Amino acid sequence: MVLTPREAFGAYAVYGALIVVLTLYSDVPLLTLARRLSIETPFLLFAVALPWLARGDRVDLLGMSLSVEGLWGAWNIFAKATLGAATMMLLASVTPITSILHGLRRLRVPAVIVAIAGFMIRYADVIASEMRRMKVGRQSRGYEPRLLWQARAIASSAGTLFIRSYERGERVHLAMMSRGYAGAMPEPDAGATSPADWFTAFLLPAAAATCCIAAWL
Repeated sequence: MVLTPREAFGAYAVYGALIVVLTLYSDVPLLTLARRLSIETPFLLFAVALPWLARGDRVDLLGMSLSVEGLWGAWNIFAKATLGAATMMLLASVTPITSILHGLRRLRVPAVIVAIAGFMIRYADVIASEMRRMKVGRQSRGYEPRLLWQARAIASSAGTLFIRSYERGERVHLAMMSRGYAGAMPEPDAGATSPADWFTAFLLPAAAATCCIAAWL
């Protein structure tokens, strides 16, 4: 999708259709996938501003003078960001995190990056629970910072959360080192991959690559 020219509207329609088919096949509700796509909202807001901010030739649309290059840029960001985010959300919805990390290792991603990603995912819930405990502590003392002039208290809470998370990370690291941790987590036994699995796995990339080549030709 990244390599597809922005003028190939039909190719993006095919990509969208492939994602919809995969979503239906994987039993992931389309509404759930659409809600998770809200993560791309900041990028889309930037794309909306491009027709007004970009320079070059202008075109009148609904009484507004818009940049032609800005319109193309907005469409390019919207299409590729939406389809790319939908693909990643679908992958995360149907594939266990351990399998994704194992796949990254199989793809020769540096072990440090895989380890950081794994710890970030594993300890997101730990940090969230720490935030909930701090919130309960504030509320039990009759204080709930919500207004703008109480931003200092919120910043102090964020600093305290960082210190607690850092200290907990140090304790966890020492515990792992005492158990023989050498920089990589034990890899699960994925078993042998059958030719049918490889064929199924290459169906989508092959279809997307064919669509991209057809768009350039």
